[in-house]
Amino acid sequence: MTRAEEFEELRPLLFSIAYRILGSVSEAEDAVQETWLRYEASPTPPASAKAFLSAVVTRISIDVLRSARVRREEYVGPWFPEPLLSDPYEDPERSAELADSLSMAALLLLERLSPLERAVFVLREVFGFGFPEIASAVGRSEAACRQLAVRARRHMDAGRPRFEADRRRREELAERFFDAFREGDVDGLRALLAADAQLVGDGGGKAPQWKPVFLGAENVGRVLATLVPLFVRLGGVVEQHQVNGQPGAIFRDPDGRVLSTWALDVLDGQIQTIRTVINPDKLRHMGPVADTWAALREASQIRRPAD
Repeated sequence: MTRAEEFEELRPLLFSIAYRILGSVSEAEDAVQETWLRYEASPTPPASAKAFLSAVVTRISIDVLRSARVRREEYVGPWFPEPLLSDPYEDPERSAELADSLSMAALLLLERLSPLERAVFVLREVFGFGFPEIASAVGRSEAACRQLAVRARRHMDAGRPRFEADRRRREELAERFFDAFREGDVDGLRALLAADAQLVGDGGGKAPQWKPVFLGAENVGRVLATLVPLFVRLGGVVEQHQVNGQPGAIFRDPDGRVLSTWALDVLDGQIQTIRTVINPDKLRHMGPVADTWAALREASQIRRPAD
């Protein structure tokens, strides 16, 4: 097997590691590309391509994350990861860890960790790497990595998100929610919200939004009552998808351009949290992105149909 073939075989794993450390599709893709350049330039083949490449992409991702932290501190409004529709890496033996670690809630929890803690947690708890491999990847002793893992696990366990255990029930409730949205059934949407539901949007100051967070079913319901008729009159399309391993959807304008993504946290048969990504910079990897300001103006100018 050539180096290029070895690398392509491991690319899904490398991207999945980088994405969980960085929370960014574009930055993860860049980290994987830089990993290939370093692998291609290395004079001697490593004993284990998987161990070598995983270590390289981890070190690159840690460096990128350290510089990204400064930008995120200056970010306008809530910061969310770039939405990911499907994880390219699959491992039946670790499917639960892979799915749980991909959710928006889990990735936001990872943001509380230091870059080293985050990398160690991802390699150990998500991908099941041994401590000798992790130590090599992050440039710390095995003992130090064990301590980092304990600290990271403690932080993650303290805030671990809870989801509906039955994935089929999650999807069924999401389908009812998005069907009601398409039909303009605001009462139907309200009926699916938990009493303490919240709607949180990441616009990054680059898209229209009323305010970053709405708390409580009544307030979320008011937002939906304003938003849904505008979207229906515009002729927008709700395209149901898994978003970061959770039920969600891509919202498109009539020409198919991406307006936003929505991801739902479902528990006890109700929607607990709606997370929307509206920042166009975080949607470009999904294809052409709509001008949400223009879409909002257009929808506002369309007359309501006569009763």
